[in-house]
Amino acid sequence: MAITLDAQLLEILACPSPDHAPLRPGTPDDAEAEALTCTECGRVYPVRDGIPVLLLDEATLPGSAADHGDSA
Repeated sequence: MAITLDAQLLEILACPSPDHAPLRPGTPDDAEAEALTCTECGRVYPVRDGIPVLLLDEATLPGSAADHGDSA
């Protein structure tokens, strides 16, 4: 299910890391994921109950095993 955030809100949200880049809906692997991805650093922030959780501690880094809950 794709996230539904107000377009105006999405325009003003930015990654809280020092680069402060814009965010885009979804993840690199799943455009419909309940997440926002930084267009600069690639961190993926979860969206819980329609609320973006923009905390660096909650974000997953690109390429990390925890990105999508993958387990071997």
